[in-house]
Amino acid sequence: MIEIHGVKKRFGQQVVLDGVDFVVQDGETVALLGPSGTGKSVLLKHIVGLIRQDSGVVKVDGKEVARLKREELRALRSTIGYVFQNGALFDSMTVFENIRLGITDEAKYRDMEYCRERVAKCIALVNLAPETADKYPAQLSGGMRKRVGISRAIAGSPKYLLYDEPTSGLDPVNSDIIDDLVKSLATELGVTSIMVTHDVRGAFRVADRLALLTSGRIVQQGTPKEFMASTVPEVREFLERDFGNITFAA
Repeated sequence: MIEIHGVKKRFGQQVVLDGVDFVVQDGETVALLGPSGTGKSVLLKHIVGLIRQDSGVVKVDGKEVARLKREELRALRSTIGYVFQNGALFDSMTVFENIRLGITDEAKYRDMEYCRERVAKCIALVNLAPETADKYPAQLSGGMRKRVGISRAIAGSPKYLLYDEPTSGLDPVNSDIIDDLVKSLATELGVTSIMVTHDVRGAFRVADRLALLTSGRIVQQGTPKEFMASTVPEVREFLERDFGNITFAA
């Protein structure tokens, strides 16, 4: 379980998080929504200990992230797969080498037979052809690079998957492919997932529950149906301003 209680964070004079309360239960897929620049990605970075809060508490499996020592933090991060917004692939490495970096167990990382089997499995899980392993990122389309990034995130068999704008910059067809992957991996791997996104349509297709972060706070949490029925002004403004008349298909 991931627990965030009363978290505040500012950078200089800019208040980014202003008392965020956010809990994700084991097995859930939660979409964290909000306009660009509202701190969604910053919140994800608190979960993996890349940023420390000014106040409040961030817990993963009951452990306070900010209090963990280096080795404890390393162990925690081995349970979390992180999908970066831009893929963050190394251009000088093949797809195989990029995905292999996600294997967090050092003994397994050194075992090339294990690595070949694991990388092949991860590539198959994201519906890429086996020969993709021998290619370089520059030889791939944007959608394929996103899928390689997801492959790397799952290579270490994580308990949690954190997606930072996984469909950003993709056309609708490729966005749907990534959304379907998020949903299928949650089922096949049994992971707990948080997907940061501003794509409401994709969030409705994928998530068990949604949360809207705006003005530094979570102003609404609930199922897609509850979001559509919400009378919270910020929720209505976000849905109507950015996405027009959305109808939720039950």
